[in-house]
Amino acid sequence: MRILFLSQRVPYPPNRGDKIITWRLVERFSREHEVTIACFSHDQDDEEAARFLREEKGIKTITVPINLRSKKVQSLPLLLTGKALTLGVFGSRELQRVVDQELPRADMAYAFSSSMAAFILDRGTPWVLHIAELDSDKWRQYAERHPFPMSALYRREWKTLRSFEKRVAADAVTNVLCTPLEDDIFRKELPGLPSMVIRNGVAIDHYTPDPACAEPGHLVFTGVMDYFPNVDGCVWFAQEILPLIRAKVPQAHFTIVGSKPTPEVKALARLDGVEVTGYVDDTRDYLRRAAVSVAPLRVARGIQNKVLEALAMGLPTVGTTSATQGVEGTPGTDYLVADEGQAFADEVVRLLLDPAEGRALGDRARAFVEEKYRWDNCLSPLDEVLEGITNKAQGHEPS
Repeated sequence: MRILFLSQRVPYPPNRGDKIITWRLVERFSREHEVTIACFSHDQDDEEAARFLREEKGIKTITVPINLRSKKVQSLPLLLTGKALTLGVFGSRELQRVVDQELPRADMAYAFSSSMAAFILDRGTPWVLHIAELDSDKWRQYAERHPFPMSALYRREWKTLRSFEKRVAADAVTNVLCTPLEDDIFRKELPGLPSMVIRNGVAIDHYTPDPACAEPGHLVFTGVMDYFPNVDGCVWFAQEILPLIRAKVPQAHFTIVGSKPTPEVKALARLDGVEVTGYVDDTRDYLRRAAVSVAPLRVARGIQNKVLEALAMGLPTVGTTSATQGVEGTPGTDYLVADEGQAFADEVVRLLLDPAEGRALGDRARAFVEEKYRWDNCLSPLDEVLEGITNKAQGHEPS
């Protein structure tokens, strides 16, 4: 098949949440099919990644430059309409021209996120919508975490984007959600529309345990650090939870690992026991040195790759319900869950003071992801989707 793949970013390298899943999708499609990528380029790194895909991977990749800061400003007039600001930010006549040129040559299209669906809506070509996270619900959560006037802005975005999601979901061949929880929400809000779950996986052979490297008292968080849920979670942990931990375990120290730390995140490095690294070449270097991985996210949807990667490294992990709800494991067996500051601190302290318990939890975590989250297993349902589209195009039912 000839597949047109649309995404908000160049789907390579797999060094952040959305790029991890988009690359794995493109990689799997390109094994047996001809893939063309149409996407936005956010910086020179994206351009170099696109060139790598073209020259080294043989995947046709067409990029359109985007400046998110200026696009956000340009989208503000949409406040006077009923249109979601997201559609203005990621709207592009140039990318639409690319899609208009490439879509007639494609047997199907695959849109990663509802904003990309806008470019192929009502065009007649069969297509799949991959809702990486329920974007509209993310804005609802943002509204709950911000004071006025931002709360009002985020609430508007939730409602307008939800309306658009309903429209595009009805046009797609099927809608892909990344957790059963989100699929349940989707089915309740949009009854009767086709949907399926494609879970994120983890590179089992890439993230491997090395318990001998663990440093006593070392806590770690990994993630892109200009993303609000990560910022909010790390500020909460560093300011409110870490002092509770250090009162019981004085040598405890917290490393925030990830690119693009905001000024608010950088300021955390002034606190006792906190290190902010900024971009690092390989997060595994820090995961190996950690005694415990923490995921203190108070706003989250979908599967958190940071949690899967920590579990794959055999790290005992403590997270909130929001951070772990997309991981289909058993709290208390595969990872620990706590939502209040004191309870979160207590769980971390227990693991730090009892390394044997932490090691046992980490071993169970590794076994769990080995069984449930290998990429080939997670993505295998896509084969049935592609087969169904092929059979329909050929005018017969699947065998």
